[in-house]
Amino acid sequence: MSDAACAVRCRALVKRYAGKGGGVLAVDGLDLEVPAGECFGLLGPNGAGKTTTVEILEGLLRPTSGDVEVLGMRWSTDERALRERLGVSLQQTHLPERLSVEEVLRLFRSFFARGRDPDEVLRVVSLEEKKKAWYENLSGGQKQRLAVACALVGDPELLFLDEPTTGLDPQSRLQLWDVIDRFKKDGRTVLLTTHYMDEAERLCDRVGVVDHGKLIALGAPQELIASLGGQEIIELTLASGQLDEAAVGALPGLHGVRRIADAYALAADPLHVALPALVDHLRAHGHTLERLSTRRATLEDVFVSLTGRHLRD
Repeated sequence: MSDAACAVRCRALVKRYAGKGGGVLAVDGLDLEVPAGECFGLLGPNGAGKTTTVEILEGLLRPTSGDVEVLGMRWSTDERALRERLGVSLQQTHLPERLSVEEVLRLFRSFFARGRDPDEVLRVVSLEEKKKAWYENLSGGQKQRLAVACALVGDPELLFLDEPTTGLDPQSRLQLWDVIDRFKKDGRTVLLTTHYMDEAERLCDRVGVVDHGKLIALGAPQELIASLGGQEIIELTLASGQLDEAAVGALPGLHGVRRIADAYALAADPLHVALPALVDHLRAHGHTLERLSTRRATLEDVFVSLTGRHLRD
C-alpha cells in the first residue's frame, strides 16, 4: 500500500514499561496498516495493549522499538504538521468546569492554523442548545459529545477515538455513531477502540483483535464472524452430566463447540438443521436441558474462540 493510500502504518511495534522482572510488555511486535478512508476498530480485553498502541500512534507515547508512520509522516520529524491533521478523543477527558461549551470549543479551535466553525461543529454533535452551559452542568453523554467536538474542530484527516461511547445512554451512543458515519463519508479515516461489539460491527470496515500486545485476528467484522463456521450461536446448560463435544460437533449444521463455565456455546449454520439434530442427540443420550437459547454470532464469540476469554476480562 502506498504512503498516500495509508493513513496509519506500524511495523514490529513494541512498548515495554520498566519495572521488576523485566517490566511489562504492553505491545509485542504489532504490525498494522489502516488505509485512508477506512473506519478501523481495535478490539481486545482490558490490558491487551489497545490504548497503549493508540497513544503511540497519537504521539502521546514513544515506542520502545518499531516503526510508526501516520499520514505518511513520523512523530520524530513531523510532530507539528501531524498535530494539525489529527483529531483525538481520549478514553477520559477532563475540561475546565467553569467554561461554557462554546468557550471550550473556541479554545480548542485556536490550537489549529485552520479548522471548522465552532458553531457548525456544535450542530454536528447536537450541542447547539447547550452552547452557553458550563461544562460542569453537562450530562455524561453531553460531555462525551463535547470531547468528540474538540477532536473535530481542527477539521482533521484522521480521527482517533478511544472507547468513545463507554457509559453513554443508548440515545447518546446513536448520536455519536451518526457523527462518526458522517466523518467517514467525507473520505476521512477513523481509528477507534471499543468494548461494544454492536458498535464495531456497525461502524468498522475492518477490525483488529489484540491480546497480550499481539494482533491475533484481522478482517471485516462479518468475515471474522464467518470464520467461526456458523452465523448463529446455540447456548445451552444441562441439568446434569456433560456433552460429548466431539459427537455434538459432528451433528448436521453444527460447526464447533465451546465450554463456557457450566454452559456450552455451539456455532450453528443453518439453525433449522442444527437445532433439531441437537435436540434429538440430547434426548437419545438422556440429557435434560436446564436452559437453551439462540442468538446471532458476534465478534465477542470470535475473541472467545481464539483466546478463551471475553473482551471485558
